[in-house]
Amino acid sequence: MNILVINGSPKGNNSITLQTLLFLEKVFTEHKFLFLNVGQKIKYYEKNFNEIKEELEKTDVIIFSYPVYTFLVPYQLHRFIELLKENNINIKNKFATQFSTSKHFYDITAHKFIEENCLDLGLKYIRGLSADMEDLMKKEGQEDAVNFFNYLIFCINNNLNYINASNKAYTKEKIIYNRKYTNNSKEKDTSKDVLILTNCAKNDESLRNMIEDFKIIFPYKTREINIREYNFHGGCLGCFGCAITGKCVYKDGFDDFLRNEIQKADSIIYAFTIENHYTHSSFKIYDDRQFCNGHRTVTEGMPIGYIISGDYEREYNLQTLIESRSEVGGNFLTHIVYDYNDDACNELSKLSSIMKYAMDNKCTRPKNFYGVGGMKIFRDLIYIMQGLMKEDHKYYKKHHIYDFPQKQRMKMLQMKLVGALISIPSMQKKMKNKMNEYILMPYKKVIDNANMKNIK
Repeated sequence: MNILVINGSPKGNNSITLQTLLFLEKVFTEHKFLFLNVGQKIKYYEKNFNEIKEELEKTDVIIFSYPVYTFLVPYQLHRFIELLKENNINIKNKFATQFSTSKHFYDITAHKFIEENCLDLGLKYIRGLSADMEDLMKKEGQEDAVNFFNYLIFCINNNLNYINASNKAYTKEKIIYNRKYTNNSKEKDTSKDVLILTNCAKNDESLRNMIEDFKIIFPYKTREINIREYNFHGGCLGCFGCAITGKCVYKDGFDDFLRNEIQKADSIIYAFTIENHYTHSSFKIYDDRQFCNGHRTVTEGMPIGYIISGDYEREYNLQTLIESRSEVGGNFLTHIVYDYNDDACNELSKLSSIMKYAMDNKCTRPKNFYGVGGMKIFRDLIYIMQGLMKEDHKYYKKHHIYDFPQKQRMKMLQMKLVGALISIPSMQKKMKNKMNEYILMPYKKVIDNANMKNIK
């Protein structure tokens, strides 16, 4: 069987992810593997995509191989998927799967992104494998890789691909949001720095109209940065050159631009059009290049909002990504406006009102599972890699992110004492039907002393 590995890592043959596929090539010698380093050569393929047309069309199976970058695939692989669709390469009904490595930080959204795009391309998708970066070094990880490949071949031989019925036969005309407001001369409040960060294309009428209406509705003066126009020299290389110094190896000035022009804002409105289940890759290169900040939540507490053109209600993975990103970053997610809503103009007004309130009142909210779980993965990773990720380590120490449970010695001692007491039969009788009463005692004390002065 002919197997084409699309290596989306910018490191090419030096990709950790790729090593597992090379391992499988050596184990399963009855199959022919071909490797395309599209991540490393993406600029070349932008100009010479036809050179790989034959390999794509004659293969039996496509395996997308990549490290997880900022909730999704690397920019380079994202761009390759755009090129694949733009060039109308006929790969319909071929089998496809994926293999990724990461520390499992939102590997789920990355895998769903590939899955959705495979289905768009008419590929017969088979569920992939998300591995830890070090799994191949262990016998169990090697067995997992072999089992994954055996399962892949079994599914192919028995035509057992995944079908997403919700993606089939779906057509909906693009909705264009029409301007509801004309420019007015009403003076804007300049006391806050409100940034609209977009990748709006010149011919993107609907998104542009929503942005312009929001500028009129919103009481604060806004400024706009179109990230599509920034002269990036390339996508993140995953080289960790910034881990020590905080400076990117690229000399395009983006790290300074990010810190001085974007992260210093009081709030950010992200505005984009949905493409290929996220948005145009110009936003993904921005996402990835923010790694010059490492794993530091440098905009924590900043209110954010979204203006989106496209059928956002159907993009469940994008919904997860947006909420997760705000939760991990500690941002106050205000409102999400999209033009496929029947009353998008009213939704823009809601965004304006909620954003103003959030800024004026410095709104925050505690993290949910997306934020707590994500930060625990980062916490453990940075603690182990503190020798390399020195800037992250300093930040985590300063902001008390190293909240390991073994540090809560007093609480553990209390629980052991309670456990020992309630294991005594006489105490069990005494505490019978009174456990909830004991549990609620400290809460009742808080309620009894409740007043606004104590809270503030």
